[in-house]
Amino acid sequence: MNQPPLPQPQLEPSGITFEQYEEFTPAKLELWNGYLGYGGQDNLGFHLSVLTNMGLLLAAKNTNLSLWIEAVDSVIREKLSNLNAEPEVAEAMLNRFNQAMLDMEAVIDCLGE
Repeated sequence: MNQPPLPQPQLEPSGITFEQYEEFTPAKLELWNGYLGYGGQDNLGFHLSVLTNMGLLLAAKNTNLSLWIEAVDSVIREKLSNLNAEPEVAEAMLNRFNQAMLDMEAVIDCLGE
């Protein structure tokens, strides 16, 4: 049997398929060193299932916005470092990204987050 596709969290809460539930939900949910899951199992599908059901907007509203910005910063910087483009284009994209991050950090600071 093929593994179903990983759940894809959206802004709003959405459902997962029964096949995703069967494949990605641990048979016995445990708390292991402070983490939900089942010892040694790859929990990516389970975590994505929870985020899919919760929706990213609700997740962001209930966590520190600075941490979301830090996560986005890390992921985009990694993607930019692997960008296959002319050096001038890559530098321009990095400059634009750096300015956008500074702007978002200033807004979050203003909000007192």
